[in-house]
Amino acid sequence: MVIGVPKEIKDHETRVGCVPSMVTALRERGHEVLVETNAGVGSSIPDDEYAEAGAIIVQKAADVWNKSELIVKVKEPQPSEYVFFRPGLILFTYLHLAPLPELTQALLNSRVNAVAYETVRERDNSLPLLTPMSEVAGRMAVQVGAQYLERPNGGRGILLGGIPGVAPANVVVIGGGIVGHNAAKMACGLGANVTIIDRNLNRLRELDDVYFNSIRTLASNTYTIRETVRQADLVIGAVLIPGAAAPKLVRRDMISMMKQGAVIVDVAIDQGGCVETGHATTHTDPVYYVDGVLHYCVSNMPAAVPHTSTFGLTNATVPYLLALADKGLERACEESNALKEGVNTYQGEITYAAVAESQGRPWRELTAVI
Repeated sequence: MVIGVPKEIKDHETRVGCVPSMVTALRERGHEVLVETNAGVGSSIPDDEYAEAGAIIVQKAADVWNKSELIVKVKEPQPSEYVFFRPGLILFTYLHLAPLPELTQALLNSRVNAVAYETVRERDNSLPLLTPMSEVAGRMAVQVGAQYLERPNGGRGILLGGIPGVAPANVVVIGGGIVGHNAAKMACGLGANVTIIDRNLNRLRELDDVYFNSIRTLASNTYTIRETVRQADLVIGAVLIPGAAAPKLVRRDMISMMKQGAVIVDVAIDQGGCVETGHATTHTDPVYYVDGVLHYCVSNMPAAVPHTSTFGLTNATVPYLLALADKGLERACEESNALKEGVNTYQGEITYAAVAESQGRPWRELTAVI
């Protein structure tokens, strides 16, 4: 199979979907790998490392897309890339289609077979290709929040951990999954006063055991969220419903009750965000204010640390990529329920229920159309 690795073109997106070790593994199995020139430079991987690993360096993105049977990326295709879609092309990347009806329609019209990293689910319900970037985003959320709480950056002027005699910042993490756990770990490490809110009481018990008395856990409901957000200096949105739009848990009226200069970092913005006043921003223009509350809603946060993010992501994707290349999409899905769960569109049909439901579209089980 011919595998293509185009350079990412989303704003400040300098991760890359394949590293030289993966090229070597693919070449050893008889596959050909096309890498667009400078695709890895932002992640500190020069072209010559890919060439030494056996890749063919290609000058134009169009040639990578047009000559490849399987495209491996990091982020969802941008509108300028839709022209490269064609029937039967396998696309393996983060898609987050729920809030992107235009991209969904383009994939359907072009009959692209799209496998989304974020919905690949193993039998234990783990999301192995979402986990590493959730770890990065959760840890980054606290770093970013601490930075924007500084007065010169538009915040309240609060040091996250405080000092002796001065209280630390109140950090509220909404969602106790991978993002929330990593955010809490960082915030606790910096000495903040941390509250985690989740609807799953068993998950809250697990987190309570992990952190002992260093955090507060609360069951999620409208009242709890309103009261904790009111007192918060930093709110981190860490809610995830795989493949579906995130619920709007922080409502518009709650924002007006928050402290002036408080900061919201909505990591859930990839799936539409869990803050009603949230809308996707970019690394170029990352923040805006609503009622004096600073919102940071960058939809590709891990791109700010591309070296760490690229190697963390590709460590997880490599076995699935090898399965797709060795067996083809159909056989790989027959043998791996995890990959079957990852298929969001196939031959002009939506095959992932949460995406269809978020957009009010019909869908079909993959086994019915494959």
